[in-house]
Amino acid sequence: MTHTDERVGLMEGPSALPRKNGELVFDAPWEGRAFGIAVVLSDQQVYQWDEFRCHLIEEITTAEASCSATTYYERWLAALEALLTARGVITPAELDVRAAEYLSGQRED
Repeated sequence: MTHTDERVGLMEGPSALPRKNGELVFDAPWEGRAFGIAVVLSDQQVYQWDEFRCHLIEEITTAEASCSATTYYERWLAALEALLTARGVITPAELDVRAAEYLSGQRED
């Protein structure tokens, strides 16, 4: 188990991962991919896990304050996008292009 894996497993409070019988729960394939991307990028030292977790908590808090009907992994993805754009890893325009590719079915991976 890597250091990031340990930190992910120990997340508590608002950032705690959805689980059922101790196992991670993903309602759609994209949720598992978003989870994996965030963990791998932290492992690759693109950012520190605690930095991502802070972004996630901020996203969750903002959604709750606005009574947004978003899911945990929608907040997870928003936190990941915010962190990656803040660090200059990807631009908002690049995110828009990728999102359009997925929505159109042009990209499935």
